[in-house]
Amino acid sequence: MRILLVEDDQLIGDAIQKTLIRNGYTVDWITDGTDLDDMSLLDEIDLLILDLSLPGKDGMDILKDVRTANQGLPVLIVTARYELDARVQGLDLGADDYMVKPFEMAELLARCRALARRRDREHTQCLNYRGMSIDPASCSVLKDGNRIQLTPKVFRLLLLFVDNQGRVLTRNALEERLYGWDQEVESNTLEVFVSRIRRKLGADIIQTIRGVGYLLPKE
Repeated sequence: MRILLVEDDQLIGDAIQKTLIRNGYTVDWITDGTDLDDMSLLDEIDLLILDLSLPGKDGMDILKDVRTANQGLPVLIVTARYELDARVQGLDLGADDYMVKPFEMAELLARCRALARRRDREHTQCLNYRGMSIDPASCSVLKDGNRIQLTPKVFRLLLLFVDNQGRVLTRNALEERLYGWDQEVESNTLEVFVSRIRRKLGADIIQTIRGVGYLLPKE
């Protein structure tokens, strides 16, 4: 699970990031609200942990923009604003959960797990694309009556394409979504994964847009 942490307090942000990484999460951390002016960053994220009092742009305004750009992304607010009105406003604007500082890391982890379970439940139903049934629970595809098993990362890449069918995805965007912004990736890894999808599901399923990236045509 990949988490974006938006927190300007260095001590709190560092503690949250280290705790989450120790517990198996991939965590990207930004400290300025204006860093999220580019909402396309959210395409790579499974959970947003959002402080409200940020330099550059208030967290409530960020939350409004997030919900306009990505209705399904789970958002956990962590803030020192304890007033009831602030909590009500945050939840009304689309936050999934709200934690008031200071808090215990064990509780933060529990809330992250709960939001992850909720998101997983929403993605357990099979998807259909051009006569194929794509099963997230088993990382497999049913094609022409045959079940085709894919490795978790290759299957995750396939889901990215299906979720963004008709949209050109750049190489950088795909690699960051699969691995994290600061993780080194071998130069030909993405091509290998795309090749495996084509070999098992059809050579024309994914189009190469030369110099840009890849495209899964709309069904």
